[in-house]
Amino acid sequence: MPANPSRLSRTICIAALGLCLGQALADPPAIVSPSVSNADQTPADFLDLVGQRAKARWRLLFRPPPPTPPTDRGRAALILGSLLGDSLLVWQAADSQQFRNNNQDVLTYCRMLGLGEKLMPRLMAQGKMAEDSEWKDLRHEIVDGHQELVRLLREQRDEDLALMIDLGLWLRILEITSAIVAETAAVELRPLCIGSPAILQEMRDDFSRLSASKREEAILKRIGISIHEISTLWKDADKVPPTQIQVVTTQEMFTGLMQALMDK
Repeated sequence: MPANPSRLSRTICIAALGLCLGQALADPPAIVSPSVSNADQTPADFLDLVGQRAKARWRLLFRPPPPTPPTDRGRAALILGSLLGDSLLVWQAADSQQFRNNNQDVLTYCRMLGLGEKLMPRLMAQGKMAEDSEWKDLRHEIVDGHQELVRLLREQRDEDLALMIDLGLWLRILEITSAIVAETAAVELRPLCIGSPAILQEMRDDFSRLSASKREEAILKRIGISIHEISTLWKDADKVPPTQIQVVTTQEMFTGLMQALMDK
């Protein structure tokens, strides 16, 4: 979640296995260092990692179209971020029609935030890449498009919306990965359902950078509480092997957040 337009591409450390989370949003504890990490990971890279280590049935994780964009710009930004997560999910499935459908939803939400005209050429180009199965180039376009979206929001002094785009993106990515991990019996894969301590720390940091009034809004307050609860659930993961109950509980929490976000 970039603190500036290039932050996403430069700083998400993906943990290998057996990592723990932190404790509370306001007071993150020391975290066990990962045995393998990369300094230039993106959500796209993280989904690649999950796909390499677990049997991912990507198409089963597609979801219905989002509701009509709400008048609440903050909630719209969270949903738009989650739709960018869907772009990466559909890219993994290499489903050109579903990508174009999702891209149309992305455009609709961009228009609601006043960015449709600026982003339409890029989104149309992405749709054409999917139609022509130019998947390698499309992957770069999705990542770059997200960076451009965040940059444009910051240029119009919508810092809160830029942060909420990133929160929505990672919430959807972790909903997807926790669902994949919940289907496997492999104990060593269980920590992947919460991404890594670095990912959760980025989310905590983004939440803390929101304006005080935004943090008190109902949906954002629920997001903050949920991140805290997930951190508490996984606080001893470096000492005790994670259980399937932890995985399922985590998945249900991410899914509940997404459902609350999409409710009309």
